[in-house]
Amino acid sequence: MGVVEGVLLCAGSQRRRVSSDDEHDLDASRAADRRILWWVLLINVGQCVAGVGVGLWAASTAVIGAALDNLADASVYGVSLYAVGRAASIKVRAARLSGWLLIGLAAMLAVEVLRRFFGGAAPIGPAMMAMAAVNAALNIVCLRLLKRHRGEDVNFKASAIFTSNDSIVNLAIVLSGALVIWWGSNLPDLVLGLVVAAIAANGGREILAEAREAAERADAKRA
Repeated sequence: MGVVEGVLLCAGSQRRRVSSDDEHDLDASRAADRRILWWVLLINVGQCVAGVGVGLWAASTAVIGAALDNLADASVYGVSLYAVGRAASIKVRAARLSGWLLIGLAAMLAVEVLRRFFGGAAPIGPAMMAMAAVNAALNIVCLRLLKRHRGEDVNFKASAIFTSNDSIVNLAIVLSGALVIWWGSNLPDLVLGLVVAAIAANGGREILAEAREAAERADAKRA
């Protein structure tokens, strides 16, 4: 074998090793992403089940709304799990589904608030505050998990938006529970229900905007 042939053979072998290493790193990254999404999915399913139970028992629109928000989040994380490692177009479609799902949830919650405005007893304030405090702690866990991911993945950005919105909502529910105890009225709970609906709708708008930007970046790369 000549010197030139030997050099070419070594170079080809080196490229194959680099390619194999890159593929291994990519597979490991995707596996880590899936683990993160599975954890936040399970946490949100638990929050939803507990929130619906406590919300119905405590007659709290805000707590039920937060639980439905967790259900929407869990659905989105399931879609995001499907999108991990797939084409950019699939990720964009998954993010768009996330955005419209959250906007639809906001509309449903606003209708429920208006229905309860015309009749309903004051919710149980301490139960609202306790459930919100537990949810806030779990949201911090979710945010820490999501921050382990680095990159421009639109579905992880959507997940972070969801969880940030949940944190704001739960802090507001704590305040609303205190006002319910103080005033003996369901008005703070109903007002917060409308606030939750507005936050959810804005989160959906942000996710749709992220999806649009991701689609434009993908189109620019193909051009």
